[in-house]
Amino acid sequence: MPSYSAPVDEVLFLLSDVLHWDRHSNLPGFGEADLATVEIVLREAAKLCEQAFQPINLTGDREGCRRNPDGSVTTPAGFKEAYRAYAQGGWVGLSADSAWGGQGLPYTVASIVNEFAAAANMSLTMYPGLTQSAIAAVNAHASQELKQLYLPKMVAGEWSGTMNLTEPQCGTDLGLITTQAIEDGRGAYRLHGTKIFISAGEHDLCENIVHLVLARIEGAPPGTKGLSLFLVPKFEARPDGSLGERNTLSCGSIEHKMGIHGNATCVMNYDGARGWLVGEANRGLAAMFVMMNEARLGVASQGLAQSEVAYQNAARYARERLQGRALGRRGANGRADPIIVHPDVRRMLLSIRAFNEAARALLAYASLQADVARVSADPAEKLHAEDRLGLLTPVLKGVLTDRGFDNAVLAQQVFGGHGYVAEHGMEQFVRDARITMIYEGANGVQALDLVGRKVPRDGGRAIRSFLDEIDASLSDAPEQELEPIRLAVKESLEHIRQASFWLLENGLANPDNAAAGSYDYMHLLGGVALGYMWLRIAKAALLRKSAGVEAPELDAKLRLAKFYCGRMLPETGLRLARIRCGAQDLMSIPAEVF
Repeated sequence: MPSYSAPVDEVLFLLSDVLHWDRHSNLPGFGEADLATVEIVLREAAKLCEQAFQPINLTGDREGCRRNPDGSVTTPAGFKEAYRAYAQGGWVGLSADSAWGGQGLPYTVASIVNEFAAAANMSLTMYPGLTQSAIAAVNAHASQELKQLYLPKMVAGEWSGTMNLTEPQCGTDLGLITTQAIEDGRGAYRLHGTKIFISAGEHDLCENIVHLVLARIEGAPPGTKGLSLFLVPKFEARPDGSLGERNTLSCGSIEHKMGIHGNATCVMNYDGARGWLVGEANRGLAAMFVMMNEARLGVASQGLAQSEVAYQNAARYARERLQGRALGRRGANGRADPIIVHPDVRRMLLSIRAFNEAARALLAYASLQADVARVSADPAEKLHAEDRLGLLTPVLKGVLTDRGFDNAVLAQQVFGGHGYVAEHGMEQFVRDARITMIYEGANGVQALDLVGRKVPRDGGRAIRSFLDEIDASLSDAPEQELEPIRLAVKESLEHIRQASFWLLENGLANPDNAAAGSYDYMHLLGGVALGYMWLRIAKAALLRKSAGVEAPELDAKLRLAKFYCGRMLPETGLRLARIRCGAQDLMSIPAEVF
């Protein structure tokens, strides 16, 4: 059976030594979240995830969700009890505004807890995770009346939230949405249409579900400019917060899918369901993007989470599984050695772990930017954080989920044939990780967003500032032990600069050149950012050692940093070469040849 242990000590090292948590104590919400308090929160979260979420992950996958004849959905055994413990513990509203009953802690803390929960049970975590994103959108754009009616219950986890974008004829291209909203003359709208792939669209974990639905008001302009966002509850809320009438929406079916079987992915039918406008008419996409951007960081966390839990189980197996002999030990006593002695097994395990630790640092770094952007009163500091977050969001979503899936497969490979059968749970990690590359914007679309919007925005201000920050860190790393790491990051930094110049020069002349190189550019920038995190981690580890702290984990970090920079970071050169190939070889082949 698989197991999971939340990496609390690893996170605390990142917050204290790498990201300097205490330097943010002047920001709203951080004063009450000193590191000692954060540690208490994280250790309690770890306990809940390890003891309540993880034990029902495998059984939840096997049982799945069941749609009943009346259209209701039954979740797997144990899910209701685990969700209730999560909600009653205040975890749904961990970073929500205290005005609505939230705990008001920094988003960074909630992001870390979400990684723990997703590693323990990704399907179950999606229910409260989507609610957190819905809370953010409602809080940012809904009327005061809607906030007062719905947010307290959502923050408490008594009601859950979803987002409804996709329709049978439209996924990425939201301009093709046909769901219609008709004013009912009483301050609300009646929605007609069908949405598909709606995670947590119907379930039995709580008494009400609040759907955020993109639809088109009668007479609205075509395309995305004519989309509006609506709050459409399963049950309408009465003024006192109690449940009112059952709305005319229903789960038509549950999708049969590859993974995340414990989450109800529904076809939702809106048959004149009452909904209320969130934000301005015809500006629904802007309102929905509050939810989508937060959800994309959540999906990046899911990619890391599956990589982490897969690694933990593969490392344990490699230490225990006896198979073959270590080179040079033939003839020694004993029939076999644990497979951890074999270089190729170590290559797989170290590749996963070197990614995990840097990815966790990068996600925490970006989450801190989200906090600063949200609460800072300093316009310059706020703009700087928004630039960082905007640039890194597609990178985190695309790179962490691509690599998270690859790493789940690598971890499965460590098990050999035992990884392919269901007994050890490794094949579930592979199946669950696969969706992260697809939903909340497929990774190819993330790459196009990065190259087409995020990098050139404001004359390239965000990318130039981020690369300058990395450059400055190179000159601030004089220790001899850091030299191989510093040189590797410096070389990769030159690769991303050359790639940026090439795309600027050749993308303007032929947009296909930019599109053809976008995916490699996303991974190139991701590789550089992870290398930057390893440089910061290594510097922090050396500082601790110079202060007299001797711990095996500090030496391990220095070795992992060198491993990443020596064996994994040179991939940026390959990415640059691919980008320079341009679009000619891709686009010159006639479509009928495919």
